[in-house]
Formats: sequence, C-alpha cells, structure tokens
Amino acid sequence: MTGASGGKGATATRWRRITVVVILAAGLAAIIITNEHILLESLHTLAHLNWWWVLAALVAEAISLTAFGISRVILLRAEGDQATLGTVMSITYAGNALSMAVPFAGAQLAAVFSYKQLRGRGLGPAITSWALAVSAIVSSAALALVLLVGAFAAGQPGATLAGLLGAAVFLVPGVTVLLALRYRGARAWIHRTLAVLLRPLHRRWGRSWMDPAALEEFLDRVASISLPGTRYALVFALALVNWLADCGCLACSILATAQPVPWHGLLLAYGAGAAVGSSGLSPGGFALVEIALTAALTAAGMTASAALAASIAYRLISFWLILIGGGVSLIVLAR
Repeated sequence: MTGASGGKGATATRWRRITVVVILAAGLAAIIITNEHILLESLHTLAHLNWWWVLAALVAEAISLTAFGISRVILLRAEGDQATLGTVMSITYAGNALSMAVPFAGAQLAAVFSYKQLRGRGLGPAITSWALAVSAIVSSAALALVLLVGAFAAGQPGATLAGLLGAAVFLVPGVTVLLALRYRGARAWIHRTLAVLLRPLHRRWGRSWMDPAALEEFLDRVASISLPGTRYALVFALALVNWLADCGCLACSILATAQPVPWHGLLLAYGAGAAVGSSGLSPGGFALVEIALTAALTAAGMTASAALAASIAYRLISFWLILIGGGVSLIVLAR
C-alpha cells in the first residue's frame, strides 16, 4: 500500500508541475499576442545591437564563471588536494548545462553530477561534499547581499521588503546546513526528519536506506574541514564577483541596445531574474527570467521593448551560450 500511495503521490506531483508549465506557456503566449508591437520593436533593436557592448557582455560573463570556478578550486584544495582550474571549470560548465536543461530537479542533478565527477578524479567524499555545500551556501549569501543592496538602492519600501524576503529565501538553506554541521542538536533533528522521510522506502524495499552511525561519522568528518578566515573571505569575495559580473553582463546588454542603464533599479531587477531562474519551474528559468527581467527593467524606467530586447540579449549570453558550452563539456567529460 505504501508503494502504491508513493507512486500516486509522485504522479500527482508530476502532473501539478506539468500544469504549472502549461499555464506559464499559455500566459507567455497571451503576452506575446497582446503585445505584438513590443515584440517587433524588440526584434528590430536586437538586429541593430552595438557589438562592442555585446563583446563587453561576453567578457563580463566569462569573468563571472571564472570567479565561481576559482572559488570552488580554493574550497577543494582545503585539505591539499590539487584540483585544477581547468577540470573544475569543465565540471562547472557541464553542471550548469544540466541545471539549465532539466526542469524541477536540474540543480539537484547538477550537484550529483559534479560530486561524481570530482570523486572520479581522486577527491575524497568528505572534501567534495563540503566544498560543494560551502560553495552553494556562500553563493546564496552573496546573492542575498546583492538583493539587499539592490533593494535599498531602489529607495522604495515595497522593493526593500521584496529584497529582504528574497535574501531570506536564499539564506535559509545555507543556515540549515551550517546548523546541521556545527550543532549536534540540529543534526539529531535532521536525522529524525530523514528517518521519517525514508520510512516508506524501508517498508517498500525491506531494508534500511540510512545508517545513522555512518551518517554521523561522515558529518563529523565534513564538519572537521575548515579554511582560514582569509580564505573564506576570498571565497565570499569571488562569489560576489560571480554575481556582480553576471549583473554587469546585463548592464552591457542594456547598453548594447543603445539605452541608458537604470542603475538605481538594476541590482533589484537582476535579483528578480535570479530568483525566478532558481525556481526550477522551467529549464534554466527559460521564458520566466525574460518576463521577470523585462517587467523589472520596465518598472525601473526603461521602455518595454528596450527592456525585452536587453533581456533577450542578456539571456543569449548567460543562458544559451553557457548551455551550449556546458553541453560540449558534458560530452567531453562523459567520454
């Protein structure tokens, strides 16, 4: 009975997600149909981009990805392992491609892929898990800071509240992981939660899916890994560079359309796009990020057609080029 109910639950969840995607697609189609003139003006703008600013946007995106790769290398070398930047960058590109291409579970699939690839290159399970977890936590904290700064820069109470809520959403998972690693009480609560979640699998398959003693030993090993404070500060600084350079790519995309950058609302608009993109409702936030960015940039003072053109130009670089490059890296790594 448990297995049957579990299957029904999974089917219901899948259908709910498909329903959400269909509704979003219908909404996007309605927006395009009712605002056809805006789309045509945007396409005309895209056909006359300033290619020097497009090149600058490409450089900014390359800086963003390189900063993220260097931060991961620093973390992976915490115990002296010689992780190379080229290998980490290839795995990062491939992981990003998986995350962008697969809806709902893309981020989780990318994490598993990165873990297996790093383990296959001689890195231990503890250092690999620790580095990936700390990388995600620091990245979320850096994005939360960007959201907060953007909210205050916008100078609007509603925008500030949205920025605070967005920052909280990105910080909560990281704080939870840190509590689990540092405090045994929090770790015991997580054990109990996992036991409840895995109980249906125990009953269905007749065996245990989690050894509490082994999990505790593994978490102790992970918790014992640390870096000097200066290295943590460097990793956080690189995470900020990652987000700010990506935001710089958006700014250059706006300039490529011959429009002035709405600096007062740029960070908040960028944060809105990043938050929507991380929802997992569509692969890499496809269409959703474009809509969110267009709406936010329009609210910041740009015309709707210019905002849409800038959003599309930005996504061509930050989404499609990375997806293609990541796909190539994925093929190479698989071979």
